[in-house]
Amino acid sequence: MGHRTPVLSALTPRERAIVLAQRTPVEVQRFLRALPYNWERGGKTLRTFRGVIQHGEAHCLEAVLVAAMILDQHGYPPLVLDLESKDELDHVLCLFRWRGSWGAIGRSRDLGLHGRKPVFRTARAVALSYVDPYVDGSGRIIGYGVANLDELVKGDWRLSGHNVWEVERALMRMPHRSLRLSDRRHQRMLRRFLAFKEGGRRLTPRALRELYGPTVERWM
Repeated sequence: MGHRTPVLSALTPRERAIVLAQRTPVEVQRFLRALPYNWERGGKTLRTFRGVIQHGEAHCLEAVLVAAMILDQHGYPPLVLDLESKDELDHVLCLFRWRGSWGAIGRSRDLGLHGRKPVFRTARAVALSYVDPYVDGSGRIIGYGVANLDELVKGDWRLSGHNVWEVERALMRMPHRSLRLSDRRHQRMLRRFLAFKEGGRRLTPRALRELYGPTVERWM
């Protein structure tokens, strides 16, 4: 499948300004965190970069399409990392490589599921960094998949003015590699999370370090 990256002339002045202002993964992550979360109160959506900019909000997968679109204009391939969960509430991230190491960009209602600094040797290692923060009473990572959006999706996932449900369907069909993880570790993390939640504590940086340990330093 041929490369379909749009040139800057295909963008509106506002879209072009946003793309040119966010040149690095860190800048893209900062831009996405500043956007309100899309709670889909008016109905389910799956907007492209263009749709997100028009509406000014993004959920998990929409944020990935925004990140992939922007980074693609700066030389990064549009890679997606899909985390498969036992409760079927998967999480998706934009995967990138910088100076030989892997990182990710993400948007979520949970702070622990946002991006990761480019300090991981493999995409699998990036996926594993989400194992503990994924535990919330029902969620548990059981696998992951990596794909290039240009190879995965036939439609215009960048600038279409319509919901791109084909992206969601493609992610569900794509191959995933299973992750065999310790049941003991999962149960230990689940007990810690539930105790933290029942205690009503705020998710301050200090509290997050107590809950998840030094791995928090690798979060974006």
